Amino acid sequence: MLIVQFKTLNPKLNIMIHYKVYQDNRKTSKRKGYWYARSVVVQTYDLEKLAEYMSAHNTPYSKGAIAGVLTDMVACIRELVLEGVAVKIPDLAIFSAGIRSQGAEKLADFNPAKHIYKPHLRARASGSLMAARLKQSVHLREYDKYDKSIKESKKGDKKVEKKNTHSEGGEQPEGPVVG
Repeated sequence: MLIVQFKTLNPKLNIMIHYKVYQDNRKTSKRKGYWYARSVVVQTYDLEKLAEYMSAHNTPYSKGAIAGVLTDMVACIRELVLEGVAVKIPDLAIFSAGIRSQGAEKLADFNPAKHIYKPHLRARASGSLMAARLKQSVHLREYDKYDKSIKESKKGDKKVEKKNTHSEGGEQPEGPVVG
């Protein structure tokens, strides 16, 4: 597993994206045997947990007040997006509706019920979360060596183990560094 660290305004924060390294073993793959990284989610916060987290970060607002605002925000964003309005939250994302569509050979043959499918929510990063900006502030540190024997012994066990993700402290190197 690899940890990607970002420079932050608060140097005490240890913000990371966790990666797990895997090998492409698909028999039909043109890249069979190549190694890739895949992001790992170690925990999911719902609105209540997010409100609790936010209320503990030097704010005069209670968990309940924050939860109420966030709940209303979600409802409003959903309503606006479904009306065709994109909603931008700076340094997070621009939310909008998206669809997938199959082509029809002739305009007269196009049938929305048949050719439009998979409506979905799009979230495009904005501000400091845009890929170009993230790339400039990424630090890489090897989290865990890939060990095939461990993978083989746990075959069928799809659970993600929780690891200690606390920083060892000290200064982080500048730019992408794998080590």
